[in-house]
Amino acid sequence: MIVVTLSSVASALIAGLGGYLVSRKIFNTNSSVLLEQAKAKAKAIEYEAEKMLQESKIKIKELEVEAEKNIQTEKLKNKKEYEQKLLEFERKKLQEIQKIEKETSIINEEKQRINRDIQNISETKNAIKKLQTNYEEKISELTCQLSQIVSLTKKEAKELLFNKLKEECKQEAAHIIRKYETQAKEDAKERANYLLAQATSRFAGEFAAERLINTINLPSDDLKAKIIGKEGRNIKALEMTCGVDIIIDDTPGTIIVSCHNLYRRSIATKTIEQLIEDGRIQPAKIEEIYQKCFDEFETQVFKEGEQVVLDLGLNNMHPEIQKLVGKLKYRASYGQNALAHSLEVAHLAGIIAAELGGDCLLATRAGLLHDIGKSRTHDFKGSHVELGAEICRRYNEHPIVINAIMSHHGNEEAKSIEAAAVCAADALSSARPGARREVLENYLRRVSEIENIALTKAGVVHAYAINAGREVRVIVKSSDLSDDDLHVLAKDIAKDIESSVQYPGEIKVSAIRETRAYAIAS
Repeated sequence: MIVVTLSSVASALIAGLGGYLVSRKIFNTNSSVLLEQAKAKAKAIEYEAEKMLQESKIKIKELEVEAEKNIQTEKLKNKKEYEQKLLEFERKKLQEIQKIEKETSIINEEKQRINRDIQNISETKNAIKKLQTNYEEKISELTCQLSQIVSLTKKEAKELLFNKLKEECKQEAAHIIRKYETQAKEDAKERANYLLAQATSRFAGEFAAERLINTINLPSDDLKAKIIGKEGRNIKALEMTCGVDIIIDDTPGTIIVSCHNLYRRSIATKTIEQLIEDGRIQPAKIEEIYQKCFDEFETQVFKEGEQVVLDLGLNNMHPEIQKLVGKLKYRASYGQNALAHSLEVAHLAGIIAAELGGDCLLATRAGLLHDIGKSRTHDFKGSHVELGAEICRRYNEHPIVINAIMSHHGNEEAKSIEAAAVCAADALSSARPGARREVLENYLRRVSEIENIALTKAGVVHAYAINAGREVRVIVKSSDLSDDDLHVLAKDIAKDIESSVQYPGEIKVSAIRETRAYAIAS
């Protein structure tokens, strides 16, 4: 039993040892294979690395060649630019040198000319000194001869000579004054137009703000949204249809209608008021109510013109002219209503013509129509004088009426009593105190400036601006200024006013010098 067991153990040991030897052999065999495979892979990797290294060297070489090529290209380009800039610099430098040489030449010529002028002046001074010396010698000689011949003393001869020279100087001064007065008259119209333009530009802003807008009161601010409409359609339709500007701002319960044309502005105001009253504000309704208001105004102005013609006792006047007379109600000049002004001129011209033996009705007719062109100045180019004469020629008005229209602003000479009466009546109506409105602050400032200019002059005691600023009266000290000085003072004040104050029309300067003598009888 033991023997069997031992043999079993021995068999097992032998079998285990054999398995171990077999597995050891297999392991050694596999290790050799793996090692060979690893060596093969290492050689492949080394080959690939060598190949990549060679390719990299080739690429590096190509890049170096390309870089060298680019460097050479840039060098050539930079060299070319440098040469161009160098040429440009040389050209500019040459131009500057030529310019400097030219200026230097001019300066040298001017220097030579100045030197010649200095030399000539020096020679002239010497010649003047010689002439003065000769003159004094001749005067002395003449004085001695006069003293011997006329038996005059040196003092008497001197006074006689000075009086003679003074008389000659007065004549020469009078000649110069007449010359400059003639020149001043020639320049007067141009200067007057310039002053009017300056005055217009000064007062235009304030006039536009005060005279060219209408204010419409709204029952509630909710209506502003309705007037504007969706995306502004209603207000655009209003502005396009009526031809005005509508201003809607933060002012509560108020909108503003702005336009230079008073007639168009009045129609737009009436249209908006009726739209507010109706409550339906939409583009179609706007056009409907505007057309209705426009027709009403056209009928109204014709009736007003017709009534004015009937009230003045005129006849045979074309309906179109009567309609234009009615439109004068919606035209203003310096704040004075054109229709009211025309009526004033018509009445005054009729009275003046009747007193002078002229045709009263014809003068009245000319006075009514003298500014008829103002009703069309917003629609046609040209002055109201030219437009008015054209209208009257078209409708066969009397030649005296046309001459009155042309002459009331000096475009023609008045050729009849009636035309002259219209010119006088126009001046009376426009110059009447209060006829033409002016902003109070501007008026007070202008009057103060005029008075202050006069008060700054030596010898002036008081200065008063009168006749709505059209005249300034200056009171002077009789002990400080003579009668001759008074005329010079008036001209100096007028000159300072022209240069310092902007005003429409003319300002008359009246300087007053009074001498009072007192005596007491005891």
